[in-house]
Amino acid sequence: MLFGRATAAVRCGANCAHCETRDARDDDGTTGIAVLAGSRARISTLARSVILSARRSIVVVGSGGGDFFDMGKRDRGAGGGSSVGGLRVASGGVRKSSNGGGEDRSAYQGIQFLKSFGQHILKNPAIVNAIVDKAGVKSTDVVLEIGPGTGNLTTKLLDTCKKVVAVEFDPRMVLELRRRVQNDPVWNSKLEIIQGDFLKVDLPYFDVCVANVPYQISSPLIFKLLAHRPMFRSATLMFQREFAMRLVAPPGDSLYCRLGVNTQLLARTQHILKVGKNNFRPPPKVDSSVVRLEPRHPPIPVNFKEWDGLVRFCFGRKNKTLGGIFRTKNVLELLTNNYRTYKALQVVPDKKLNKKKAAAAAADSMEVDDEQETVGTSTEIVKQLIEDVLATDGFGEMRSSKMSQDDFLRLLAEFNAKGIHFA
Repeated sequence: MLFGRATAAVRCGANCAHCETRDARDDDGTTGIAVLAGSRARISTLARSVILSARRSIVVVGSGGGDFFDMGKRDRGAGGGSSVGGLRVASGGVRKSSNGGGEDRSAYQGIQFLKSFGQHILKNPAIVNAIVDKAGVKSTDVVLEIGPGTGNLTTKLLDTCKKVVAVEFDPRMVLELRRRVQNDPVWNSKLEIIQGDFLKVDLPYFDVCVANVPYQISSPLIFKLLAHRPMFRSATLMFQREFAMRLVAPPGDSLYCRLGVNTQLLARTQHILKVGKNNFRPPPKVDSSVVRLEPRHPPIPVNFKEWDGLVRFCFGRKNKTLGGIFRTKNVLELLTNNYRTYKALQVVPDKKLNKKKAAAAAADSMEVDDEQETVGTSTEIVKQLIEDVLATDGFGEMRSSKMSQDDFLRLLAEFNAKGIHFA
């Protein structure tokens, strides 16, 4: 035994329910800390936290015997102990591994978080509570969570809603989440886990989406959610801060871009709160923000492919005037090709004609188109149509960075009315 008589019981800073710490004295009379541990899996975390706070030696007593750590005197210890990661280990058993002199804090609870999967676990319970409150989750709601991780947000949602559908890619996190809820029959019955890539799985019905989103799939994730039918009520999502601010940027803002215009066409966006990077484990390199999306009911009646094609042209150089954008040679060629394709697709045979007459009518129409193309008038026609659109409502002098959603809708309607399409 490495210590003598124990004195009054004290609690360490970890406030762990599995262990009990007591002040004690070693054989040589040096004051240390004895830990009566019920779970050896938590010993290294507890030992480290106590040593850093107390700067004293520590004795860990568990099912495998005593282990002695010394921060103060490296030449102490029984049985020829070795120094690992700044801790003096005497009788073996619990060791703190090191990687190039630095510790991997993300592995404190036995799980290695992978940044390649975007695994930054939200650890601040106050932020978790704020997200759930702002999401407006009801007791009758089915909630979709993307990337639940170890379940810090999931358990709060399980206490609030009717059911949680969690989509998780990492099988290790699936096991950890199942382990966390297995002892609570209510949680276990309300949780459904779908293991797989969110962008590839078929989503079930849900009322609300609440998620700490993996940063690398932020953009496709948003548009998959907004394309889901039946429509959900709202989505409260955490993104990288700059990405989140692009979603909610108004016209004239330096962050106003194609992403924000497309998202705001399909949903109302609102910035909820900023979350510092130190609220995550492991901490990312940038801060995050929580954004609330509410799909528009009913959706705006517009062909989204046409809309996205127009916006892609406009935001290629968002500070340039529309006249400067649509008079360029490359844009003119693309629109001319679209114009020819659209005219060719307009050849629809009349159902009342017999097959011979329909074939003859189609052949005559194609001959007319061929004659026009041989003359080379298509480019001139498209160029004149573009000039007519740009002269309407002063579109030619407008800049994409300052145009509202209504401006883009009117511009698209004018182009379509002239027979110019973007998809």
